[in-house]
Amino acid sequence: MLTQLDGFRSAQEIHAAMRARGDHVGLATVYRNLVLMAETGEVDVLTREDGEQVYFRCSRQHHHHLVCRSCGHAIEITGPAVERWADALAEQHGYTNISHTLEVFGLCPKCSLTVPPHTDGPP
Repeated sequence: MLTQLDGFRSAQEIHAAMRARGDHVGLATVYRNLVLMAETGEVDVLTREDGEQVYFRCSRQHHHHLVCRSCGHAIEITGPAVERWADALAEQHGYTNISHTLEVFGLCPKCSLTVPPHTDGPP
């Protein structure tokens, strides 16, 4: 189901889409599977500004996201400059074995035409 969605979706949205296509699955099962998939790296998880977690099936290589804060549409992006910056920052302060995340939020072209400007944080 997640491969058919083009962006970050809540467990409730995923559950509703599954039910709409005729799957007989409970919401608790959807939550359990999403948690397992997140733990194994099969899905990425973001927390929206309202506190709800949303999920997106991505590639397993290191990447970041460009996310529409209105509809949730997401695009995987790579950021060599970000990688160099993170490595240099870690080295400058003596850190090793670093990791990082970077998410860029905005309005996709479709939502830019229909949603009033929003300047607060992520979805």
